[in-house]
Amino acid sequence: MGTLARSPRPREEGAPGRCPPVPGREWGVPSRPSLPRAPERPPGGEVSPPAAIRPQKAGLRAAERCAAAAAAMVSRAAAVALLGPLLWGCGLALQGGMLYPRESPSRERKELGGLWSFRADFSDNRQQGFAQQWYRRPLRELGPILDMPVPSSFNDMTQDPRLRGFVGWVWYEREATLPQRWIQDLGTRVVLRIGSAHYYAIVWVNGVHVAEHEGGHLPFEIDISKLVQGRLSEICRITIAVNNTLTPTTLPPGTIVYKTDTSKYPKGYFVQNTNFDFFNYAGLHRPVLLYTTPTTYIDDITVTTGLDQDTGLVNYQVSVQGDQHSQLEVRLLDEEGQVVAQGEGCLGQLQVPSAHLWWPYLMHNYPAYLYSLEVRLTAQTEAGPVSDFYTLPVGIRTVAVTQNQFLINGKPFYFHGVNKHEDADVRGKGFDWPLLVKDFNLLRWLGANSFRTSHYPYAEEVMQLCDRYGIVVIDESPGVGIALAENLGNTSLHHHLEVMEELVRRDKNHPAVVMWSVANEPASFLKPAGYYFKTLIAHTKALDPTRPVTYVTNSNYGVDQGAPYVDVICVNSYYSWYHDYGHLEVIPLQLASQFENWYSTYQKPIIQSEYGAETIVGFHQDPPLMFSEEYQRSVLEQYHLVLDQKRREYVVGELIWNFADFMTDQSPQRAMGNRKGVFTRQRQPKSAAFVLRERYWKIANESRHGPAAGTPQCLGNSLFTL
Repeated sequence: MGTLARSPRPREEGAPGRCPPVPGREWGVPSRPSLPRAPERPPGGEVSPPAAIRPQKAGLRAAERCAAAAAAMVSRAAAVALLGPLLWGCGLALQGGMLYPRESPSRERKELGGLWSFRADFSDNRQQGFAQQWYRRPLRELGPILDMPVPSSFNDMTQDPRLRGFVGWVWYEREATLPQRWIQDLGTRVVLRIGSAHYYAIVWVNGVHVAEHEGGHLPFEIDISKLVQGRLSEICRITIAVNNTLTPTTLPPGTIVYKTDTSKYPKGYFVQNTNFDFFNYAGLHRPVLLYTTPTTYIDDITVTTGLDQDTGLVNYQVSVQGDQHSQLEVRLLDEEGQVVAQGEGCLGQLQVPSAHLWWPYLMHNYPAYLYSLEVRLTAQTEAGPVSDFYTLPVGIRTVAVTQNQFLINGKPFYFHGVNKHEDADVRGKGFDWPLLVKDFNLLRWLGANSFRTSHYPYAEEVMQLCDRYGIVVIDESPGVGIALAENLGNTSLHHHLEVMEELVRRDKNHPAVVMWSVANEPASFLKPAGYYFKTLIAHTKALDPTRPVTYVTNSNYGVDQGAPYVDVICVNSYYSWYHDYGHLEVIPLQLASQFENWYSTYQKPIIQSEYGAETIVGFHQDPPLMFSEEYQRSVLEQYHLVLDQKRREYVVGELIWNFADFMTDQSPQRAMGNRKGVFTRQRQPKSAAFVLRERYWKIANESRHGPAAGTPQCLGNSLFTL
């Protein structure tokens, strides 16, 4: 079932700094909301979206929706308390599962990557595509088109400067030839899955509107069987309109500002402003594909794991769509393909004697052990017997937090890792297997055991490699740039709750994910932040009681309104960079004071979730000066002096900012992007990478735990432990 877009109630007209109501007009789809057009430009350059980002939908008022969400949250929390973690998947308010499309004896998939037809709507109000109904006919018949690779961001693909900074609607189209059995067998369900469309997407199949989705970093899918089956043609035309406009209630938020001084700007000139420090790349960033299931099928699987001495416990819940009179068989296989446990029914617990545990990289001689949970469904339908098969990788591990420790499988775990971005030359945020493999090899070379998905959920394939290689993940929502009080209102909160539901639904079964982060550097000192984050964190815990929840702060410990509700304090600081420029000598005192103030106030473990300095590769200066490679090294070394003291007390991790240089908006403070990476954007090491590598391998040697503990070593360029 497709995930329909949320459309918040427009703000009151005339309210200062708010969007006026957006008028709409019909766009030819029966029983669907009207498509808004660009509102008149308000006087004085007030914020107003030029490109009609969202259709208006009937629904509850914002306050009523928030109250309903809160009531549902309380109800789910009570259910969890009664039924235990085994049933936590039932807490999701979203309908339907989001299992990753895997091939099996009953399932096929057809990749739709490659070249798509593409056209940006450069009309003044960005409405030409809807006015001319570009979804009705092939794009090539309606005007000039470009070849656009999918997945990729569209911004850096051409030499047209208008496209690089484009804000508004762009249109993608692809014609796919379906196998005859897909369109002839009415017992086959055909699903279109879109891995990511940034930010707002409307989808048509063969000219028929099928779905809308808000949010640029999580997948959505649509059952299109009725549109492709029983037709004479095997050709399926898929049209996707994508809008990258950000408003005060999107996630991340942004504002559109009209420049009304006609002596400086042309008529109708506007800019997109954001409060985050990375480029707002847009397009179809992740794989688009078609896959099939039987009409009675395995819709979702939820797994939680535990330990009873040396016996591994795998709790499972399977949901089925279609014929409810079905049987389920469940088997757990080890890496050699041997069955180690089995069960029946949609709910149960598998016990694995002498279980191999999922350990993080460098924490055990045999990290990242994965079992395979095979689920087989059989049903007797009117059309005859039906079978469906799905295999889910499962890692048996536990996560816990104490007053001063983060525990994995009961052993203290120290995060020595990085923050990343999905960012690279040419492709922007587009998913790319060679780049991903290179990044993981660099992580293991570095001795990094973890990263945060700053500042949005990463591709599903990234999470799969983390499971496979033992790289621990702090899984972060796109809650970045929440800098204004209007970003903390009921409409924003309601959408943020929905995003966390989508994120937990997608990533709940990944053993590598050990903590949820609901936001990065929000304005948590503002009074509304207390209620906002109390509600958001409680909701996330109701969705998943098995993992701790945090957000990353740069507020002062004394005024942070949301810190009482997190399980782990994550703090960003840039001493001797954004203030006290060049004064490396003040870092130890300021950093030690930071840690002591936070811990004495909250008595919770602390992660230094960001620190670093900007460096342009090849710049050298001694004594160190800002932007030289020596200065970046010196900043890290000063931080490490204090981290080495505090990690023996209550600091449980350090994540460098950043793994690699990345693109940002243009500004006098950014020389072709953010240069705080220890690798260049092309993945070449700076001097700081070697400092970090020596440190991370040293920490791994010191803190090694596990039943097969030997001595981890880093020999030459080897990626692995011995």
